[in-house]
Amino acid sequence: KIYCYGDLLHTIQMAKLFPDSKTFVDMKLNNSPDKTLESFDAMMESKNRTPSREDIQKFVDDFFSPKGTELDLWTPTDWKEHPGFLDLISDPDLKQWGQELNNIWKDLGRKMKEDVMKNPEYYSIIPVPNPVIIPGGRFIEFYYWDSYWIIRGLLYSEMFTTARGMIENFMSIVQRIGFIPNGGRVYYWGRSQPPLLTAMVKSYVDFANDDEFAINALEVLEHEFEFFVNNHSVQVKGHNLAVYRDSSTGPRPESYSEDIETAEHFNTPEDKEDHYSELKSAAESGMDFSSRWFINANGTNIGNLTNLRTRSIVPVDLNALLYWNAKVIAEFHSKVGNIEKMTEYETKAQKLLQGIQEVLWNEEVGCWLDYDMVNEKPRDYFVPTNLSPLWLKAYNILDSEKISASILAYIKRNNLDTFPGGVPNTLYHTGEQWDFPNVWAPMQYIVVEGLNNLNTPEAKELSKEWAIRWVKSNFKAYSDSFHMYEKYNAEEFGGHGGGGEYGVQTGFGWSNGVIIEWLSKHGRELTLSDGGDGGGAGEKPQ
Repeated sequence: KIYCYGDLLHTIQMAKLFPDSKTFVDMKLNNSPDKTLESFDAMMESKNRTPSREDIQKFVDDFFSPKGTELDLWTPTDWKEHPGFLDLISDPDLKQWGQELNNIWKDLGRKMKEDVMKNPEYYSIIPVPNPVIIPGGRFIEFYYWDSYWIIRGLLYSEMFTTARGMIENFMSIVQRIGFIPNGGRVYYWGRSQPPLLTAMVKSYVDFANDDEFAINALEVLEHEFEFFVNNHSVQVKGHNLAVYRDSSTGPRPESYSEDIETAEHFNTPEDKEDHYSELKSAAESGMDFSSRWFINANGTNIGNLTNLRTRSIVPVDLNALLYWNAKVIAEFHSKVGNIEKMTEYETKAQKLLQGIQEVLWNEEVGCWLDYDMVNEKPRDYFVPTNLSPLWLKAYNILDSEKISASILAYIKRNNLDTFPGGVPNTLYHTGEQWDFPNVWAPMQYIVVEGLNNLNTPEAKELSKEWAIRWVKSNFKAYSDSFHMYEKYNAEEFGGHGGGGEYGVQTGFGWSNGVIIEWLSKHGRELTLSDGGDGGGAGEKPQ
């Protein structure tokens, strides 16, 4: 009733005491929740339930402590000064940069204070046993899907204990509350994010050769898979597929006043509630916000946040991820000879694959497309996730040659190879952060690794070109500012992104993870002297 819903949250967030609504819901209580609510009611009564902004500010000052007090800075105990990936980088400037990216893990390490474990009700943070690597910037807690690319970066940096600890945190959350929320805060209770826990476990197991870890994780991984299937399923053309869908009520606590304002467009409480649900469902997708989720009266993607219809769009990525989860769970069962369970999850995977093929593959366009359930038609708008089945191998491998030709033609038709700063998230400029011209590390990863998986010479060549372009563009941005950014700009080599609900964030977990992986994979042949040179990384200012 403090961090998630209720009069106290409404009164404080609508007073707009802070430039960022997230600030308040990240603050610590100075007293028990009951005493805080009692004192709030008393304050409201004494002010005839119409307190001034100053009254509300005084209440917050008296009853809450500043945000960030629940976490201590933490230097990972398994951090290595010279991880092996650095020896795979030939160019001296890129090697120096790799060293600096490896150093950033120390800046992003956080450990929960003991008080969080003892008095969890005083905090909005979800207690976890092990230290974490956070994304950075305004994101001072762990996030679900960000952590996949962070963990891969940690594994390339040989920080196995930290990576494993983060995975165990997520597993403990599934055991406690049944699924992994969007991020490590109680106010994210009604939504998850793209289900990547199984992928995190597989990454760790492949790096560490730790089959026992995979086997011990199975019960939790199955539980999360079933949570998604049971709470996100829709029937489309005779197939059970999944959509992003939030289960809470009201505005997002961390963007409360913003959501109330966009809901003013709607007249009835039911329509407003529907709108809040669409906002939160889009946030569950990780792409908050984007024209990817807009359906207007004409059935197109032109519009704004009032046109959000996330729950009515069957997304390629979510269904491909669920297919991959089922395949990996089957693989883990095969390690212990659980033939019955292995077959069960192989069957689940095949059913999802059939749905992806029959509902989401579009022969005419030559690519997978999200499906609009309102207008019963595919959504022929470019999003990198249209190519996610390539990354997750959610296609018939025997068709690789044919699919490669189709996808390369699709890429050419959409002029995706013409952007100096990377492949944009959409081709539509709305001012939302997951639209043109912003470019995001996880989306580059999905496209680049997907093309590489096709294994045709043309697709592999384009994959390598795009990986190298991304590394060089990120290097240029870093050389200019000594920052890694949350998002970048497709139109500018070395340019960082903008737009959306908050300013550009630096840090930045997933951007670091992707670059470290690609420096490891392409570092021997990557050189700055063949154009696109941003100058040496230089010395980072202290």
